[in-house]
Amino acid sequence: SSQARAGIISTVEVLKVMEAFVNEPNYTVWSDLSCNLGILSTLLSHTDFYEEIQVFVRDVFSPIGERLGWDPKPGEGHLDALLRGLVLGKLGKAGHKATLEEARRRFKEHVEGKHILSADLRSPVYVTVLKHGDSSTLDTMLKLHKQADMQEEKNRIERVLGAISQPELIQKVLTFALSEEVRPQDTVSVIGGVAGGSKQGRKAAWKFVRDNWEELYNRYQGGFLISRLIKV
Repeated sequence: SSQARAGIISTVEVLKVMEAFVNEPNYTVWSDLSCNLGILSTLLSHTDFYEEIQVFVRDVFSPIGERLGWDPKPGEGHLDALLRGLVLGKLGKAGHKATLEEARRRFKEHVEGKHILSADLRSPVYVTVLKHGDSSTLDTMLKLHKQADMQEEKNRIERVLGAISQPELIQKVLTFALSEEVRPQDTVSVIGGVAGGSKQGRKAAWKFVRDNWEELYNRYQGGFLISRLIKV
């Protein structure tokens, strides 16, 4: 139908507009682009275009990624650090080869205590290694969670665990969400991260919520957390 065509055309136009922003240094602009591409990626995760949108993400974000690099430049502001985290996370998740390799290298040094990651690089690095990781990556991440003495770091890890891709590891993360290791008020973040992490994650999280509905409902007694859970 012409409406469907109009829908497709407008998406293509939007993507063309996005391509025009490759030299844009503004954090807010990139944050919006990232959010919109994330929504598009989710919508396309059930189609044959999913891989193509990952290629598009790599193409759009790599020039700014190369310009920002991994390490802070003298005199840069807080927004540059935020932008670096956003861009590297986006590239890593989309499988940009150089970003993935560097994230893995820095993650290994972080885990070994050789070179601790700065706070603003942790989420992008964690997401990248998990998305392209295996059971040992997940085990390492859960160990980091257990060892973290700051609640902020525990929460940071809880929010990214859903990036893991394999079905059996997704199940492990969901089980972890209801374990003693996670504060009841943070369980929703873990399940929400799984639901937003991948097509498989969304299906698994929805089934998990249905299977554990009684326990979840009793925990939250119809408060705002249960509505947030349903929303995700």
